Amino acid sequence: MRKRRRNVVYSSADDDFQARPPERSNATPKSQPPAQQTIRIQREKKGRGGKQVTVLRGFQLTEKDLVKLGKQLKKACGSGGTVKDDVIIEIQGDHRDKIANLLHKQGFKTKFTGG
Repeated sequence: MRKRRRNVVYSSADDDFQARPPERSNATPKSQPPAQQTIRIQREKKGRGGKQVTVLRGFQLTEKDLVKLGKQLKKACGSGGTVKDDVIIEIQGDHRDKIANLLHKQGFKTKFTGG
């Protein structure tokens, strides 16, 4: 068997490896009122081994508020789930109608998306 030749290139220039601190604004993010938010509710099963997941997108909440809401929805549906990327809530199973009712009671506007 032939040994592969791997060409590794290194740079000695200092400019390539300077770590820049992330830019942060002084303003703390705030949650928008529920009446000003439209939450998109979608059922997905592609890439999940055929299992259905209810995905909620469009939140304009702080990370703390989103985690709290996700916990309430999981408890109400009696299933597991997660909060991803601080903007998406995933609930295991098809709970679109139940979640829409719960969000309406809290003042959110909802919209069903997808097929």
